[in-house]
Amino acid sequence: MATGSTPPPRVDTRPVETDGDWPAQAADAIERAVGAVRDKTTGPAITVARGVVYGTFALLVGSVVAVFVAISAVRALDVYLPNAAVGHRHTWLAHALVGALFSLVGMVLWSRRKRKPSAE
Repeated sequence: MATGSTPPPRVDTRPVETDGDWPAQAADAIERAVGAVRDKTTGPAITVARGVVYGTFALLVGSVVAVFVAISAVRALDVYLPNAAVGHRHTWLAHALVGALFSLVGMVLWSRRKRKPSAE
């Protein structure tokens, strides 16, 4: 039963060796891939986490400083307000002046906010 057809060519299934140290090359390739993925994922995550931590710390410290400044302003006004003009008990005026200052700063900041465009 010879039909004259040739058998299919044999396929070489052995790995091609370009260098004798292929385990080291494979390990290096894996290490490069893992490093690239790590740089693209954990790098931005670490940056965001640092921003959250430093922002929270700055907010906490800023709040404490604002409270201390308000207390110091009331105490300084209480000491240096003249008794002849407002009487001996003038702590109320120190509180009113500091409150008015905070209200004025708040109104200025509120007027400078960016408004959203109306949907009308």
